Amino acid sequence: MKITFYGQNALGLKIGDVDVLVDPFISGNDLAKDKIDIKDLKADFILLTHAHQDHTLDAEEIAKNTGAVIVANFEIANHYEEKGIEVHPMNHGGSWDFEFGKVKYVNAIHTSSFPDGKYGGQSGGFVIESEHKNIYIAGDTALTMDMKLIPMSTKLDLAVLPIGDNFTMGVDDAIVASDFVECDKVLGCHYDTFGYIEIDHEEAKKKFYEKGKDLMLLEIGESIEL
Repeated sequence: MKITFYGQNALGLKIGDVDVLVDPFISGNDLAKDKIDIKDLKADFILLTHAHQDHTLDAEEIAKNTGAVIVANFEIANHYEEKGIEVHPMNHGGSWDFEFGKVKYVNAIHTSSFPDGKYGGQSGGFVIESEHKNIYIAGDTALTMDMKLIPMSTKLDLAVLPIGDNFTMGVDDAIVASDFVECDKVLGCHYDTFGYIEIDHEEAKKKFYEKGKDLMLLEIGESIEL
């Protein structure tokens, strides 16, 4: 599994021959828009954790360019289905076997609405079991005890956790979250995009290291292999 970071919470997952895009917010991200051209992105599926613009901005255009299926909660799926896009609706606690692996939609604590104020359902995260590698994409969330449920059914190889604070967990709560999900390998997201969520990279890495954990902060466009 190859994972590419596109800024904020946007990720590209290459799982076998399948391209999965998560929360595409690129053209409106000043840190990413000059580095990543959304017309060049491949996607067979687009996973959306919630409706906020910094997670959905480019979803419609990319889906229409690529023919990707949007996977999201019921309300978000309906929103895009009305635009003529193929969707797969999910909701909390449900799972589905896609061609790239099993996906479970799990709880997150965060608000969710489209830029025009339209209700976007409740936020969630995704647990993906695929190719003998399992990852948890938390989406935007506070620290929640529900995270303790994840390792009861899935042994994770990577946890993708927000660390920017103010709107989501910060670094300290993300460390606790990694304990809850029993995964010491963490990819940080939802940081630096705008002033409220700028972080000290070295301090964040040090805090994780002192707890025996590995925090990866990728450059935009940088990839890792699991």
